[in-house]
Amino acid sequence: MQRLLSTMVAVAFLLSACDQEKNAPVVPETEKPLLQLEKVSFKDLKNFDKDNLSDFLPAWKRSCEAIEKNGGASLQTAEIKIPAQDYLDICKKLSRIKTKNLKQFIQANFVPYRVTYDGSSEGKFTSYYEAAINASYKKSDVYRHPIYGRPDDLIELNLQDFDATLPSKRLVGRVDGNKFVPYYTREEIFNSDFSAPVILWADNDVDVYVMQIQGSAVAQLDDGSKVRIGFADTNGREFRGIGSILLSQKLIDPAQASMGHIKKWLKENGSQAQKQMNANQRFVFHRLVDAEGPIGAQGVPLTAGRSLAVDRSFIPLGSLLWLETTGPNREAIQKMMVAQDIGGAIKGAVRGDYFWGSGHDDILELAGRMNSTGHYYILLPKTMEVPY
Repeated sequence: MQRLLSTMVAVAFLLSACDQEKNAPVVPETEKPLLQLEKVSFKDLKNFDKDNLSDFLPAWKRSCEAIEKNGGASLQTAEIKIPAQDYLDICKKLSRIKTKNLKQFIQANFVPYRVTYDGSSEGKFTSYYEAAINASYKKSDVYRHPIYGRPDDLIELNLQDFDATLPSKRLVGRVDGNKFVPYYTREEIFNSDFSAPVILWADNDVDVYVMQIQGSAVAQLDDGSKVRIGFADTNGREFRGIGSILLSQKLIDPAQASMGHIKKWLKENGSQAQKQMNANQRFVFHRLVDAEGPIGAQGVPLTAGRSLAVDRSFIPLGSLLWLETTGPNREAIQKMMVAQDIGGAIKGAVRGDYFWGSGHDDILELAGRMNSTGHYYILLPKTMEVPY
């Protein structure tokens, strides 16, 4: 019954969307799209010849394996579309390539394009990391904060599943009576009849919150073992950064807006902290994973310093990007990256979140301080026609 109701609502929504499409204003053919790709040469990539690709090769191979597994579907959902077969042909040859020959292989098979949007190639680059958390499989006075798995009543719809001519739009909700409604907010999850499987119990709610922002964590269990917690899904609600929330309420000084200081403030301010955390309606659900690193949105383990979270409405997951920006200590970052993840705050054609690695508050402090401008180039197969 629930599935029937949700399907009926989805069809009604699609009909409405189709009507809106028909009545949409006609864009003049002479008007250029906001997203533009500017062809350059590898000589234009700063220090391309100095990048040591020894840790990049295994990261790229993982992405190729994921692309081969899904038949290249992830390359077709973004505004920049890469022909699946063109990329798969390159992936097949990659298995025989060693690190010392990788740069020549990349140059032989790809062309770099500077990504620009509305006339600008400059964008914002932040970073994230895999958090550490203390947890237990059993609830107790110490371990009393639930880490929720994906709820059974969470329903996902996408317009393109019904009509390929419609824009790709992910809708997340649940059935309430005979209506398809948005899923519970963060506050409602803790103050309603919400129900979901609990995969672990944590000893601190702030650590759970930080884990949700980062997307994953390594859990130190009370029996001395460790387990990796991965991303499962979200409630589909709007994401608001906790730093901007606290700054807007004048609860922290701008000079103390790093994630390390924010985490300290949250742990010291009890119910007031909970109120501010609830101002971010986005809630992340998790799953236990058996992998050598945190699992990104592409479904592969992330690699420190080589995995980039992007806005997949513009950049296809699994694509190669040459990144030029600066780190938390203003050091130059000029290196090859793979688009392997997404993030609630990562929105825009030139926007990235640099995966810093795994660790405790020392890594958190580095990741939390990175807020830089920069740009990137997407590497597209030589065999494809670029429509921009």
